[in-house]
Parts: sequence; C-alpha cells; structure tokens
Amino acid sequence: MTEIEAWRNPITERRRAGVLLHPTSLPGDGPNGVLGPHAFRFVDTLAACGFTVWQTLPLGPVHDDLSPYACQSVHAGNADLISLQRLQEAGWLGEDLGRRPGEDPRACRRRLLSAAGEAFAGDDTPQEREAYQAFVADHAAWLEDYALFRTIREVHHHRPWWEWPSSLRDRTPEALETIRTRHAKALEQQRFLQYIFYRQWRELRAYGAERGILMFGDLPLFVAEDSVDVWAHRECFRLNEDGRPEVVAGVPPDYFSATGQRWGNPHYDWDTMRTTGFDWWVRRMAAQLELFDIVRVDHFRGLQASWEIPADQDTAIDGRWAEAPGAELLETFRRTFHRLPLVAEDLGTITDKVEALRAQFDLPGMRILQFAFGGAADNPYLPHNYPPATVVYTGTHDNNTTLGWFHQLDDGERQHVLDYLGCTANAMPLALGRAAFASVARLAIVPMQDILGLGDESRMNSPGQSHGNTWQWRFSWDQLEDGVVEQYRHLLELYGRV
Repeated sequence: MTEIEAWRNPITERRRAGVLLHPTSLPGDGPNGVLGPHAFRFVDTLAACGFTVWQTLPLGPVHDDLSPYACQSVHAGNADLISLQRLQEAGWLGEDLGRRPGEDPRACRRRLLSAAGEAFAGDDTPQEREAYQAFVADHAAWLEDYALFRTIREVHHHRPWWEWPSSLRDRTPEALETIRTRHAKALEQQRFLQYIFYRQWRELRAYGAERGILMFGDLPLFVAEDSVDVWAHRECFRLNEDGRPEVVAGVPPDYFSATGQRWGNPHYDWDTMRTTGFDWWVRRMAAQLELFDIVRVDHFRGLQASWEIPADQDTAIDGRWAEAPGAELLETFRRTFHRLPLVAEDLGTITDKVEALRAQFDLPGMRILQFAFGGAADNPYLPHNYPPATVVYTGTHDNNTTLGWFHQLDDGERQHVLDYLGCTANAMPLALGRAAFASVARLAIVPMQDILGLGDESRMNSPGQSHGNTWQWRFSWDQLEDGVVEQYRHLLELYGRV
C-alpha cells in the first residue's frame, strides 16, 4: 500500500464536530490567552464534550491592530501566545511573574521573555541545546530573515520596512551584516522566542492528539505588506522599484458595499512563482502542515482569480479580475505532500470556475447557517441542501454570535428560523448548533461563544471596523454553565460525531 493510499482525509473520513476558538481568547491573567494551563484545560473540555477538532485563527505575529489575518510572517508564531508559566516550569523564569508598579502588561511580558531568553542562553543541558540548534537549522530558510526583520523593526521604532533606510529596505549585504554584528543578542532572542512558541504549540498539539483532538488552522490567501515575506521576497510580489505595490487585493462592489473592499495586500507575481516551482508557497504550506492537521484556505476563490486594484486608487471600484494558477499550485502541493487536508473558504459570490477548481482537488467547501434563512428553500446554506463534503459553521469569527445574530433579525426572519429549526426562541443558540450537528456535513464547527450562549458583546470581529474590542474577546470558565458538557456530549453522540 502506498503512502497516498494509506492516508485518510481527516475532514471526510468520518463525522466530526469542533469548536472555533483563537488561543488569545483563552482565560488568564495576562493581556491575552496563551498556550498554558488554560489551553490544556480547553482540550480536556473539548474531549469531554465529544468534540474532535479545535479550530483557531492564524497563529502568526500580529501588528498593533491585533488582526491575525495581517501577520508579520507566514511562518513565525505569535510570541504573545507563549506561556510564561511554562517557561517558569522549565526553570527559565523565577517565581515572580507579576508586574512592577506602573508597568504595562505587554511591557511586563517583554521583560520576562527577555529574562527567560537570557536564562535559556545559559542553560548548558546537552539535550536542550541540541533541540534548539536543530530547530534553528531546520527553520533557517525563514527564521533568519524573520529575526532580522523583527530586530530592524524594533531598532527603527516599529516603522514599516519601506520606511527604513534604503540600505536596509533593499537588504544590501553590508547593512544586514552590520545588524547581525551590532544586534546579535536581539537576533538570538527572536530565535529563542520562535523555538519556544513551536515547542509549546507542539506539546499542546500532542496533548490534544492523545485525546483525539485535531488542530485546524487558517491560511489567509494574501499576506500583509508590512511583513518579512514581502521584505525578503520582493520578487514574489508585484512591486515597484521602491518595494511598494503596483496593485492591491480586495473585492469588487457588491450588495454590501457600493465601493467594494480595498484590502491593501500586495498581489503575487505568479509568473515568477511558477518559474521557481512555487517554492515560496510550498514552504508556506509545509509550515502550516507542521502546525496543523487541517488547514482552511481563506479567500480560496483568489486561487482561480483575484480582484486587482491599482494601488493609487482609494476604493475597489476600478479593479479587474486577474486569473491565478490555482490548479498548478494545488497540484504542486499534492505532489509534494501526498495529501491535501485543506478546506476551501468558498463563501460569497463563487463562479463555476472556482467550484470546478475546488472539485478537481476534492476540497470540502463551507456553509454558514447564519446565511441560510434569506430566500427560499433552495438557499445553499440550508442544511437540506448540503453535499456531505462540507464544513458547516453556525458562524465564524467574522459573524455575530448566534444569539446576537438571532436577536437582530426582524420578526419575520426570526419566525423563519424557528419554523425551520422546529423550536422556540429560548432554544437558541443551541438549536442552531443542533442543526449543524444533524446535517450531512462531515465536519460541524461552532464558535465557543455559542457554546457559552453569549450575545453580540462577545463577537470576535466586525469586518471593516478596527476600533473597540476587535480581536480581543476572551471567555472565563465560570461562563461554562453546569450541564453544558453533558448536553453537548449527548448531542454529538446522537448525531454520530463522537
């Protein structure tokens, strides 16, 4: 039996259910959740309920807006997720993890992570040093550029890379060597942080695997302009001589926006990528498969064609559709990895060509139940219209919570929902989750907010808004009411998802 024949697709091999929760939303004392004891307790809770999938948002290092969809690297992990307590348990931090008088929480974390880095540098345990050196060697293709990027960014007060001195902006060997010489300690700290992030994530993933939990990640199609990926691989993007985009990504005007959406991400130079055998993409996917069992490709339709907007335009009106070599890329993945545990985010207006691309590689698509109750019985988001190779969600990180969504419907829309689900209003949000579990979709996902029965004050993101508590929602264990674990265990057993 070959490796391809032996491999079983974790998405379609059996009926599963999972929970969507980004690690930053875990409880804890710091400014955000981390990969510490609360993460392990969450895995235990999933297993007790009968869930077998934990879906997260992208895990990369964020900018000040905290969006995990515009990270500084497609390979690096977010050091804000590192558990200080686990560093303490490893012997690299003392007993006092508290803040000094007047110290900002994030400044406290930086100070403690720096102290842990210094302690680790003095740790001469052979096994530890060998593990660290092996990690640095195995990830050198991206780690060294990332360490440089983060160090230079800090030296220049977090300005974007195109505002750095031209020698650093354009990566002249002499300028980079000067950084390596003058800031060797800072570079080593960046390597240490990535080693620890990957180590803590690997241990958490192994803990989950022992309890039957798969990790489900998210891969944004485009990357942030202010990222190490664009700075270090300008040839892969359509940029001008100064490194700025010629065209940027977005979506055209539609029902929701008369001017469309101008995301601002640089577009890929697909011709150049093709000549390298899509090497940049292969390494990117390899990093995802190192972290996750399943990966969602966000804005999958962009692998067939994407909306190009001239960079000097303030809106998305004057863009055009430009085809992308998605079939060639996915075929390269299949040859390289011998498996494609991918989910296609195929929401919105999807063309026949996009559907054909998804079908060609047998990739499950997505359905959102909150989109199901507008129109007639042929609405593709209604459960009776699903093909089995589907991942169904009550809602995603971009949606309101189910309870918040339901309460914002008008009387007629609410009655439509209740008629379809055969329930009363006080059965929400559980009734919508039950519809997902009962459907033929092989994988059903509910956000943690729905399990806790929370309203619109607890939504994770409101697309188009960057103010307020966007990306900052967190839960507390006392919100998990008595009997909820048993209730979900019963439902998942009832619908064959345990």
